[in-house]
Amino acid sequence: MREKEFLPAVKDRLGIEQLNDMQQKMMASATNNTDIILLSPTGSGKTLAFTLPVMKMMKPSTGRVQCVVIAPSRELVVQIAGVLREVGHLFRVIALYGGHSVEDEVNSLKVVPDIIVATPGRLLDHAVRRNVDLLPVRILVLDEFDKSLELGFEEEMGKIIKRLKNVSRTILTSATKADILPDFLRLDNPVTLDFLDNNSSLRERMNVRRVDSDGQDKLDSLLQLLHNINDGEQPEKSIIFVNHRESAERVAEFLKKKGVGVALYHGALDQRERETAVALFNNGSAPVLVATDLAARGLDIEKVGSVIHYHLPLTSEAYTHRNGRTARVEESGDVYVLVGPEEQLKEFVEVDGVMTLDPGKRAELGSRLMSLYVAAGKREKISKGDILGFLIKEGGLTAAEIGKINVFDHYSLVAVQADRVADLLNRISGKKLKGEKRRITPLR
Repeated sequence: MREKEFLPAVKDRLGIEQLNDMQQKMMASATNNTDIILLSPTGSGKTLAFTLPVMKMMKPSTGRVQCVVIAPSRELVVQIAGVLREVGHLFRVIALYGGHSVEDEVNSLKVVPDIIVATPGRLLDHAVRRNVDLLPVRILVLDEFDKSLELGFEEEMGKIIKRLKNVSRTILTSATKADILPDFLRLDNPVTLDFLDNNSSLRERMNVRRVDSDGQDKLDSLLQLLHNINDGEQPEKSIIFVNHRESAERVAEFLKKKGVGVALYHGALDQRERETAVALFNNGSAPVLVATDLAARGLDIEKVGSVIHYHLPLTSEAYTHRNGRTARVEESGDVYVLVGPEEQLKEFVEVDGVMTLDPGKRAELGSRLMSLYVAAGKREKISKGDILGFLIKEGGLTAAEIGKINVFDHYSLVAVQADRVADLLNRISGKKLKGEKRRITPLR
């Protein structure tokens, strides 16, 4: 595929005016007939970096699968598929992952895609059941390969790669260097592009501060910290990291009772709960996300102002990946490390100063936005434009009063001004969205 066929989409559809150095070098590497190992830190624009050479390697649709992208998490699969669809809008892209309806996936595969993005287990399952033919695949991308090995996917990936007998180009991305790669990888004299030193520039864009807590529990200090770092009408996006699921639920419940707009994210939630939490956080309805380290990598989270370590991370890698949720690409960000009276900072935590909390400071920690749940999505042929037009025409809203719209398989979420919700629901009662009455309710 020629650059003039896909590069305009980077600007028009993704809003990216200029490629960074890594993305430019990755695109240039597509002309060299070699495999590529990309070493890159979190938040550096890696997904677009490997999407660009993939687009250059793609041929016009052949009715066969040309490219397979394997990623370790559902959320990362969805994010990658979204970028590929925007940049490679001439190609059919399908996402396959656990927690997703198998029946929907099987139906989607009846029209053979050009590109498949999948978690290892789900892709292997479809291959074994012969729902998909992997033999024609020419291009293989193994994204966040180090994370896939860490999560125990080595066996599944080995079995998948055995089926990929005609792959001629492989791109492997990782956030860490590996001394030895597994035997099942058939890399042909790979070129390594190492951008891990970008971590140093990332650190320069972060302000890391220690926050001492009088209480062992630290909940009151956490709440006061949120009051101290916010001063506008709409709180900035903050991610609070904890070490355990139970802690995440306890912290989120405490903050919710205190009037904080909060979403919860951990591995015990089902797929819809997790994708809803990320959507509410991204669209501003829930400007605070309480999460385990599952949210430290692989999520498409935008413009995070601050990261708060409620629990000290267990490893330097976890600390780095948590911090990488803010100060992404060329932006700056703040990191706060809450330290209890009997806690000691780990040697890998380097702080720029100590923040003293002002107990008298109070800020608005709820959101001016509220999300509406629409009981229809992609499978019901609903688009963002359908929802936007409906809310303007039937609901009486202006485009400025409507925020981010997420359309999932069987439901959609849309952020609107909270003070307009009651009037909006009254106006759209009984009205049809794309020819049918759809259940539309506030998501509180």
